[in-house]
Amino acid sequence: MFSILESDIVVLQECKIQRKDLTDDMVLVPGWDAYFSLPKHKKGYSGVAIYTRNATCSPIRAEEGITGVLSPPGSSVRYRDLAELQQIGGYPLPDQLLGGFDEATLDAEGRCVILEFPAFVLLGVYSPASCDQTRADFRKAFFHALDVRVRNLAALGKQVVLTGDLNVTRDIRDSCGIVSALAKADIKVDEYMNGDLRRIFNQQVFDGEVFGSREEGRSEPVLWDLCRDFHPDRSGMYTCWDTRRNTRPANNGSRIDYVLCSSGLRKWVVKADIQPGLMGSDHCPVYAEFADTVVQEDQEQHLLDLMAPPGTFCQGIRAKPWSTADCLAQSARLLPEFSGRMSIKNMFARHSKPSQTLAAQTTKSQNKGDTRQTLAHPDTPPNKTTPTQPQEDQQQSQNQNKQSRSPTSSFSEITILPQKYTQNLPLSAAAKRPAAAPPPAQLRETKKTRTVSATKKGSGAAGPKQSKLSGFFQVRTKGGTACSQSQTNEAADAGSEQTVVATVTEAPARPLLPEPASTRTGTIDNRAVSAPAVNLDSNNERVYDPIEAKELWSGLLGSRQVPLCEHKEACISLRTKKPGMNCGRSFFMCARPLGPSGEKEKDTEWRCGTFIWSSEWSRSLK
Repeated sequence: MFSILESDIVVLQECKIQRKDLTDDMVLVPGWDAYFSLPKHKKGYSGVAIYTRNATCSPIRAEEGITGVLSPPGSSVRYRDLAELQQIGGYPLPDQLLGGFDEATLDAEGRCVILEFPAFVLLGVYSPASCDQTRADFRKAFFHALDVRVRNLAALGKQVVLTGDLNVTRDIRDSCGIVSALAKADIKVDEYMNGDLRRIFNQQVFDGEVFGSREEGRSEPVLWDLCRDFHPDRSGMYTCWDTRRNTRPANNGSRIDYVLCSSGLRKWVVKADIQPGLMGSDHCPVYAEFADTVVQEDQEQHLLDLMAPPGTFCQGIRAKPWSTADCLAQSARLLPEFSGRMSIKNMFARHSKPSQTLAAQTTKSQNKGDTRQTLAHPDTPPNKTTPTQPQEDQQQSQNQNKQSRSPTSSFSEITILPQKYTQNLPLSAAAKRPAAAPPPAQLRETKKTRTVSATKKGSGAAGPKQSKLSGFFQVRTKGGTACSQSQTNEAADAGSEQTVVATVTEAPARPLLPEPASTRTGTIDNRAVSAPAVNLDSNNERVYDPIEAKELWSGLLGSRQVPLCEHKEACISLRTKKPGMNCGRSFFMCARPLGPSGEKEKDTEWRCGTFIWSSEWSRSLK
C-alpha cells in the first residue's frame, strides 16, 4: 500500500482495532515507524494511526489525544504537565471547552495522534460522525476542542497541518444532491450553513462562507483547505461514498476528508488533490505534496532538513543513520510485545553494503531525482509492506541482527551448514516432503479394509467387497452371490442362522478418474438432464468422478431463475433488515448502482424502480 501511495507520511483513520489485534505487518513495517491512538474502552471502534518513513522524516515529539490529559507510555504524568521542552503545547484550558464532557472523555475513543516535526505540528484526526442524535453533543464538543487546540498552536507561533476524516462538509458543493434534499425538507441554505460543526469549520478555514458575525475566539481563519484552494471551481470532488447503496460509480458522495495547513506552509505546497481511483474503502485518499526546498525565516532550506531532529540531514542528505534509538516513546515499535523484535519480512530485505559511503549515498540521492515530501491519509488499513529504503545503512542492519539474536526474539538465527554436516541430521518439519502419489494399480493394492460382523437368524457368508451403501444391507450366500429379498425371507423363516458381513473400504484420498463410458439422460420439469454413467474398474468396483457428480447436481437443480428489470437485465436478490413486518423478507431489485440523484430513476442508465418480493416471484413461476 505504501509503495502505491508514494508518500513519506501516511495517516489512517477508523482503524477499528485494539492493541491485542496489532500484528507484525502493522507495526514492524520495514522502513517505517508507526504511532497509534486506539480506543480505551470500546472494542473495534474508531482508531487513528500515523506512519512515517524513516529514510525521510522522524518526529521530535508525539502525543495521543487533543486535550493533553493522557500520559506517555510508562509514565503517569500527563502530557500537559510535562516539562516545557517535552510538550507540544497549545492544550485547551478548562474554560475553553464546552460543558458536559471532560477532557478524559473526549480523548478516550482514540481519535487523534499528534506528531511534531521541526517544520510543523501534524494532527491526524478522526472526528465523530453524525450517525444519530445521541452523539450530537459529544461530536460538537470534540470538534470545538480540536478548533481550540489548532488556534492555540497557531498562537504559539507553530505551523499546523490538520488531516483526516473530519465528517463535516464545508458547503453545498461538497455534498451531492444536497440542494434538492434541502428543498424537499424545506430547509434554507443559510440554515444548513449555520449548522454547529459546519459553522465552526468555515470560521476555521480561509475563504469559508460564514453567515452572520463570527464567534468570540474565531475572529480570524487559521487553516487553508488545500484541495479546494488548488481546485476552487471543481465540482464533484467527493471523498466518501455510501457502499451499501453503491453510490460510488455515479459519484454520488460527499467531501469530508481534508488536508489543511496554516498560512506559513501554504507556499510550500506544490500540489493537493484526491485519488478517487484507489479502491478498497468507502473513502479515497487525500494528499498534499510539498516542495523539495522551502523558504523559512528568509532562508532557503531543504525540506528534509526540517523533517527530522537537527543533524539528521545535511542539505537533504542523511548524515546520521537511522536506528531504533531514534524512535520516540510513543512509537509502536517500542511496545513490549514488539520491542527487540523485527518482522520476518525484514530478514530478507536488501540492506546497504558496508562499503557504501556518504558520497555514494549523495550520488544515489541526486540521481533519484524528485524527493518531494508527501502527506496522505487513506482510510484503508495497511496490508502490504515495502522493502527497506536504501538510506537505511549497515548500522540498522547490524542492530536488527542483534535484535534477532536477543533472548527475547521470537525468531531463531538461521545457520547454513555444508552438505557433509547435514547428511546424518534428522529432517525438520519444513524439510519433509510428502511422497509422490503411487500409480493407480498400487492404489488399489494399498487399500485398508475393516470387517464388522453380526450374527442373526438365517444362513449366508461374506461376499465380495461392496463400494456403495446399499451393498451393506444385501444378504450374501455362501457362494458369494447376492440373495433376493424373497430368498432372504425364506431363509429367515427356516430359522437357520446366517452371518452378515459388512466390509468398509478406505479409499485413497484421490480416487481413480477413468473416462466415462456413457451417460444417462432424462427430463426433469421438462428440462433435459444428462448424468454420467457409473464407471467400473478392472475389479468391477464402482468409481465415481466428483466433477461429474457436481455437474449432475447442477443439472438436477438448474440455475436459479430471477426476474428481469426494466433494462432487461437479471435482478439481484437482497433481504430487508429494517425492523417491521417485512424484516427478513427477500426481494429482487435492479442490479445497477444509484444515479447522481440518489433515487431510483426511469429510462436512465442507473438503477430503475423494479422491486419484486421473492415470495410473489415464486408464485408467479408456479
